[in-house]
Amino acid sequence: MADTATGGSGTSLEQQLDQMLEIERFEPSPAFKRDALLSDPAIYEQAAADPQAWWSRQAESLDWFERWETVLDDSDPPFYKWFTGGKLNVSHNCLDRHVEAGRGDRVAYHWHGEEGEVRDVTYADLLRDVQRFANALKDLGVRQGDVVGIYLPMIPEVVVAMLACARIGAPHNVVFGGFSAESVKERMEFSEAKVLVTVDGARRKGKTAPIKATVDEHMGDLETLKTIVVVRHAGIADVPMADGRDVWYDEVCAAAAPDCPAEPLDAEHPLFILYTSGSTASPKGILHTTGGYLTGVAATHRYVFDLKPESDVYWCAADVGWITGHSYIVYGPLANGATSVMWEGAPDYPHRGIWWEVVEKTRATILYAAPTAIRTFIKWGHELPERHDLSSLRLLGSVGEPINPKAWLWYHQVIGGGRCPIVDTWWQTETGAIMITPLPGITETKPGSATTPFPGIRAEVVSEADGRPVESGQGLLVLTQPWPSMLRTLYREPERFVETYFSRLGKETYVVGDAARTDRDGYFWIIGRIDDVVNVSGHRLSTAEVESAIVAHEKVAEAAVIGQSDEQTGQAIAAFVTLQGDIEGSDELVAEIGGVVAERIGKFARPKRIIWADDLPKTRSGKIMRRLLRDIAEGRALGDVTTLRDPSVMAALESQIQEAQSQER
Repeated sequence: MADTATGGSGTSLEQQLDQMLEIERFEPSPAFKRDALLSDPAIYEQAAADPQAWWSRQAESLDWFERWETVLDDSDPPFYKWFTGGKLNVSHNCLDRHVEAGRGDRVAYHWHGEEGEVRDVTYADLLRDVQRFANALKDLGVRQGDVVGIYLPMIPEVVVAMLACARIGAPHNVVFGGFSAESVKERMEFSEAKVLVTVDGARRKGKTAPIKATVDEHMGDLETLKTIVVVRHAGIADVPMADGRDVWYDEVCAAAAPDCPAEPLDAEHPLFILYTSGSTASPKGILHTTGGYLTGVAATHRYVFDLKPESDVYWCAADVGWITGHSYIVYGPLANGATSVMWEGAPDYPHRGIWWEVVEKTRATILYAAPTAIRTFIKWGHELPERHDLSSLRLLGSVGEPINPKAWLWYHQVIGGGRCPIVDTWWQTETGAIMITPLPGITETKPGSATTPFPGIRAEVVSEADGRPVESGQGLLVLTQPWPSMLRTLYREPERFVETYFSRLGKETYVVGDAARTDRDGYFWIIGRIDDVVNVSGHRLSTAEVESAIVAHEKVAEAAVIGQSDEQTGQAIAAFVTLQGDIEGSDELVAEIGGVVAERIGKFARPKRIIWADDLPKTRSGKIMRRLLRDIAEGRALGDVTTLRDPSVMAALESQIQEAQSQER
């Protein structure tokens, strides 16, 4: 198979992939199927016949201090409750029960630092550190129900902080390390966080950013934030520390008691808040609870990745700051006693082959990555991974956005050597766990399709007009029955929760916000967002959020943001910008606007393209028609523009875009 991937048979890799596009289905190999945890398709029928019994069996794999009385309380949809009456603790399930069973010496994380550091963290190590930090939080005044903010890079301390919060019943609010300090402040303010855990500095591609100093510029006026805990990581010499507010992580841990029993918590006790972009400028605080969430992530992690904890080395190449990191770097793997890889750095530092070097060194068996990364590796060439021994890999996964068939095949052939099943997963921050996915020992996969719903999940594609199932063509993707890991509400915004997800087709149908289609075999093909949300490298951003940042520039009068197809990132941000008065656009102004967006949201949110516009297409009521902007940016026919207040605006924009494209060429 190595010759096939390298073109040694005389046919180029490109030609082989083109030929493979004609293969409709890829079956699990007999050897994989023989050893798989699930290999009987009857599991789908069993789960569909009695979903509550199915989920009850999954919950029984966890440790409960008190068993539940009711599996599903559906008396007040869409405010569903799971495993009511039951008590458990996520930290106990992720740590204590493994240590108590004699697995304390098992490596939980092979941590690889950006500058080549390697650190193995065992389950016993984690339990020790989590108990210390849980007590430290209590010493700082954190009580059950208090929110703790976490703004850390990909280091073991981020897991310690999350599990310490879970241990004492303090919901955590993790903010992605790529977000700006302004975004951190906003999320701390919305959630009324009592403590923020951050770091002296963060490393990225050989440079160090002074995180604590930057955070200080924005946090001074937050009345609810009483303490900032600082982890020493980057070796910054002069870290500003405010007396009475700031403390060092290592010092408070050293002063804390070593033993902290896990609190028995109600199954519906809040576990975490995670802010995600909505179709308005205000981020949505997705609230997940304890019992149902852990049941969902543990079951999906075990079966989707066919996990063998005694032998697998699992690598989810995401960031803990996103839901993928919460569910499939921290909670799912630890609940299942897995050994994981945690990677601090970028995929191209210190060189473009570093991922494959890490796979080779750790003998990773499972790799779960985003299509954005895969497309980047394709661009860099198959020669890089072929320099490394990737024979340990036995399963590949894709997450964050739809993967195109050719990228799927490249991943299959070049990284998986043609032997590894690919689980192309669809899910969201809101769903908590994987919803649509192959089961690798059962499903015949189709490149580009997420295939079928996980057992116990019911999904449909329906008409936007009347909510009826669509037989052919695309429609709205919906989930039509509750599942344990679903969000419970939007933090302190229950009305917005109902309006956002359950107002269009009734309180028992969750409207995903994605368009999809099904094929003749019932396989799901996810097409993309239907609302004003841009998906850049798997990171969901509200167009309104980016527009607000752009308009904050003193020379900008108005802005409209769209997602434009991009070969590397899936979608890129394109901004149509109207300037104040007679000001003319320039390269300097593009850089300034990008800087404002980076400061307010994060560097990853900077527009890839800015189009100067004298005016924007608006309806007579003043609504900006982003659909027309998407059409014009993609070169599609515009169709009827008579509903616009000034149809001539589109002709002017077309001319400006053509001129910009000619300059780009």
